[in-house]
Amino acid sequence: MNRFLAPVMFAVTLSILGGCATVSKAEFEAVRATADRAAADAAAARSAADNAATVAATARSTADAAKSSADSAKASAEEANACCRDTQTKIDRMFKKSMYK
Repeated sequence: MNRFLAPVMFAVTLSILGGCATVSKAEFEAVRATADRAAADAAAARSAADNAATVAATARSTADAAKSSADSAKASAEEANACCRDTQTKIDRMFKKSMYK
């Protein structure tokens, strides 16, 4: 019985492997088309990522410029506030002097 079973098992295994190994041209072209679409999608994603990086760099540059302007405005406001305090102090002294006379 083993003599008969071994060749049959060999033939079945060979036919299964042979059947799995053959790919029709249409199936191959479908796989190729899918791969080409995937490559195109990847290229589009890379382009979108590059554009996003450019926009982010521009936004960062704009934010840095705005921060610089805000820092400058803050310094000017602090300077004006100091001047205002000095002027108020002078006015208070002048008022006190006028009250003593």
